[in-house]
Amino acid sequence: MTTPVLVLVGPPGAGKSTIGALLAERLGTGYRDTDADIEKTAGKPIPEIFVDEGEPHFRELERQAVRTAVAEHPGVLALGGGAVMDPGTRALLKGLPVVFLDVELADAVHRVGLDAPRPLLAVNPRKRWRELMEARRPLYTEVARAVISTGGRTPAEVADAVLEALRPSPAPTTDTTDSPQ
Repeated sequence: MTTPVLVLVGPPGAGKSTIGALLAERLGTGYRDTDADIEKTAGKPIPEIFVDEGEPHFRELERQAVRTAVAEHPGVLALGGGAVMDPGTRALLKGLPVVFLDVELADAVHRVGLDAPRPLLAVNPRKRWRELMEARRPLYTEVARAVISTGGRTPAEVADAVLEALRPSPAPTTDTTDSPQ
């Protein structure tokens, strides 16, 4: 079974798409975003899925997209902000190199914009974003091998931090030469 070299999770505005594409380039591998997979499968943008079929239908499409991508994609994978809400998805992520890109509200608002077509942020986006983070932060942390704050950092700096956090620690070395007495 092929599994992703790296999985990014985090809220809207964390930079998963930007950082994911940059990491894929640096690692010489492909980049995949499950939200894009969902839109391709449904044949319409995510906001329209929410309006036309509702959130439960979207979440089922999301579960399927994550399962498929985790099984097929050997590169960098970015998950939609709410994917971790599903217990099956969290179980699927166990043991994978998952990084939670953490972002503060002010940075998320600046990156996403309050008028962006994000269905769960449509009414009172600042308040709703805080509520989503309250519910999701423990789940992002649960699945993550590393938590990287994106605040005040360029995409390149965040990518560096991700790679550093996932770099294996060198094994301790033992000097086997005899010391002069």
